[in-house]
Amino acid sequence: MSTITTEALAETTLLRFATAGSVDDGKSTLVGRLLHDSKSVLTDQLEAVERASASRGQEAPDLALLTDGLRAEREQGITIDVAYRYFATPRRRFILADTPGHVQYTRNMVTGASTAELTVILVDARNGVVEQTRRHAAIAALLRVPHVVLAVNKMDLVGYQESVFAAIAEEFTAYATELGVPEVTAVPISALVGDNVVEPSSHMDWYGGPTVLEHLETVPVSHDLTRCHARLPVQYVIRPQSAEHPDYRGYAGQIAAGTFRVGDAVTVLPSGRSTTITGIDLLGEPVEAAWTPQSVTLLLADDIDISRGDLLVPAQDAPATTQDLDATVCHVADQPLTVGHRVLLKHGTRTVKAIVKDIPSRLTLDDLSLHPHPGTLAANDIGRVKIRTAEPLPADSYSDSRRTGSFILIDPADGTTLTAGMVGESFAAPEPVKNPAEDDGWDF
Repeated sequence: MSTITTEALAETTLLRFATAGSVDDGKSTLVGRLLHDSKSVLTDQLEAVERASASRGQEAPDLALLTDGLRAEREQGITIDVAYRYFATPRRRFILADTPGHVQYTRNMVTGASTAELTVILVDARNGVVEQTRRHAAIAALLRVPHVVLAVNKMDLVGYQESVFAAIAEEFTAYATELGVPEVTAVPISALVGDNVVEPSSHMDWYGGPTVLEHLETVPVSHDLTRCHARLPVQYVIRPQSAEHPDYRGYAGQIAAGTFRVGDAVTVLPSGRSTTITGIDLLGEPVEAAWTPQSVTLLLADDIDISRGDLLVPAQDAPATTQDLDATVCHVADQPLTVGHRVLLKHGTRTVKAIVKDIPSRLTLDDLSLHPHPGTLAANDIGRVKIRTAEPLPADSYSDSRRTGSFILIDPADGTTLTAGMVGESFAAPEPVKNPAEDDGWDF
């Protein structure tokens, strides 16, 4: 394994990316090839993979085993859970989320891509773009992932034909563009052999673009959240009441976006009370400023009733609070989501009661048409919903902030996550339909 000094790592940028694709498209093999060929695999890890592969009668090591760590994954040869891997090259550090391909595990792709700046979507060159490919492209667009790589895999099984690659790349790019994906980079690869993953392929002279790793190392990373609207969801109120700190009252949390400075005027939401930051504690030491994603404690000039779930924002840049949310959602539970469904809505550190007032539309993946008022969303469906909350929430538009514009719906009976939601407009935004849901007696 290559060694990279701590000083060198400190000077590199960080890229979070996720892999996605249909079943058996080769996601785990691609990840294993990336780790192996970039010298990011420890010797004992590789030896363990070689032993496991030999016990299964395979001549060459199965690099997919580098990420498929669960016993069921190894036995079935599939990916079930999101596998996170951390590796680095001299040019960049990476946090990689290898996500499952099966339809029933689409919820895990949502999890893996929710914090990604880039998504690698694999396509089997023999099968082309299939429904699950379209679903993953739609989720990438829905989650506002700024960069998408189309990796056309198993080119060795189609004779490395340029025409096969070109047809798949054209079809996918047209579909992704219609979804609003800002950038698509297509790369022909063979993850099993190693063509165009880390090293350029000698079998595809007709391709002059970057390898997958070259693109990952050079793609612009523009996730500077320090310049976004400043937001701090309060996680905990620190009140030691000790002899050393008899009057200390601090409000702790991880800064979701933006920068806070001593002297800034801030507003507490949803109450709307305003005050001034008198101090910021970071790792037990006072600082003059702090920014995302640091975890800090803010000290305020006035004694205001603030508790977990409140949101601290700049006084001049406060989002509107509302009890009515229009959002695009991806339903991830086996239990369907229906109009009138009573749920818990978790936004940041705040959880409130809510009800699904309307489901204006469901997205049809084949042609991106909108099925109006389906009344229900089944597992893996993407659609628009209108939600009424029991208490006002300070929600940003997801297009402005991925952190404070997102939420999840939870089953109040057993705590199951039902739906992942993004506030505001999206590629699936329907035309307004005048068909208000009937009031079922919930008084909020």
